[in-house]
Amino acid sequence: MPLTTQKRPRFGGIGLGAYRLVVRVRDKAFAALVFRPTFAAFGPGSVIQLPVRLSGEGHVCVGADVFVGAGSWIQVLERDAPTGVDPEIVIGDGTSIAGSCVLSAACSIHVGRRVLMARNVYVADHGHAFADIGAAVLDQGLRDIRPVVIGDGAWLGQNVFVAPGVSIGRGAVIGANSVVLSDVPDHAIAVGAPTRIVRTFAKADIVEASQ
Repeated sequence: MPLTTQKRPRFGGIGLGAYRLVVRVRDKAFAALVFRPTFAAFGPGSVIQLPVRLSGEGHVCVGADVFVGAGSWIQVLERDAPTGVDPEIVIGDGTSIAGSCVLSAACSIHVGRRVLMARNVYVADHGHAFADIGAAVLDQGLRDIRPVVIGDGAWLGQNVFVAPGVSIGRGAVIGANSVVLSDVPDHAIAVGAPTRIVRTFAKADIVEASQ
């Protein structure tokens, strides 16, 4: 039996449109009145949807036309970096980060331009110390603090975990549910836990695809 389209009450569409408008106005207002004055930088056209969990926002630089979905957590841990450089998170122009993602920096996380992150991506430049069996992990501080870089145009699928010290190349694709423990080169596809490279696009492939 072919599917039929039922005519829905007009007020339903009007209500949904009104809801979308209210959310859009709210997000733009928060960007202008709250985020822009308190972040290290917050570019024009960028939106961080509510609710959001923020910490150390004075060390977060957001480029232009960035989108961060609801339920995300962006934190820069207040600490004295061993190199004397303040910890930071930098998100490049045009990047889109879906809801419930985490960016947690004790050193630095640099996300390039026009990066795409699906839901529940977790990126951290540090881990938790756990060697003292007489103390709770919560009380043992941090370990393995190393900067993370995600190159321009990369795509991270749903539930990806990016470990400290990892560099993901330009245009790289990380499959859903992957655990990235080592570097991924430019224009490579990586999948698995831990990830393995399953394909790397040659320069000729990239040129042909762009034509």
